[in-house]
Amino acid sequence: MSGHSKWANIKNKKAKGDAARGRIFTKLGREIAVAVKAGGPDPSTNARLYDVIAKCKAANMPNDNIQRGIKKASGELGAVDYEAITYEGYGIGGVAVIVETLTDNKNRTAADVRHCFDKFGGSMGTVGSVSYMFDRKGVIVVERTAKIDEDTLMEYALEAGADDIITTDDAFEVYTSPASFSEVRNYLEEKGLEFLSAEISMIPQNMVTIDGEKLTKFMKMLDLLDESDDVQNVYHNADLPEEEEE
Repeated sequence: MSGHSKWANIKNKKAKGDAARGRIFTKLGREIAVAVKAGGPDPSTNARLYDVIAKCKAANMPNDNIQRGIKKASGELGAVDYEAITYEGYGIGGVAVIVETLTDNKNRTAADVRHCFDKFGGSMGTVGSVSYMFDRKGVIVVERTAKIDEDTLMEYALEAGADDIITTDDAFEVYTSPASFSEVRNYLEEKGLEFLSAEISMIPQNMVTIDGEKLTKFMKMLDLLDESDDVQNVYHNADLPEEEEE
């Protein structure tokens, strides 16, 4: 189906420059470490690691970096333990915000995240204070090219067990339940499709519109959160204008 893109409003801005790409690779390296610790270094028997590797490839992370991360996490290069902590709260203008982190120092991370909220007119809340406004979904984004048309992708996605498809000007967004995410992604991969991204995300049920100074402050808050190596993902329900997403 065509319609308003939910994913485009909450996706991280595209990497611009080596520093931004480096931050993305650092964050993905932590996801690899957590996945290996949970299920071992073999992606054929560790579904979580398999999913993280697919996410790394979608982000154009070099295979050498991926393998180095797996070796490090499995103890061959000296592993670091990371703890997953999620923070919730409100940004300026009543925007609901979820911040997912992986950290080796939760006191540092909590202070950094709180600083981001406080500096730009937001406030931290308790666990569960805003997450009920989001749905956990698998999101697979396929670039619109001559290789695939909307009808064919719709057929593939529904055959694989997807829940919904949204068509935008430059991409197809395939939505799945978390349980069927890997199966749908694998099926589309087998059909020869390449992804702009493929991950489990938090999709807002309703959007909040902010503008002017509030919008400027909120974008600065997102930028500051993105600069933290501890912060893995930031989800929110701000309906951002297209020019703010470039």
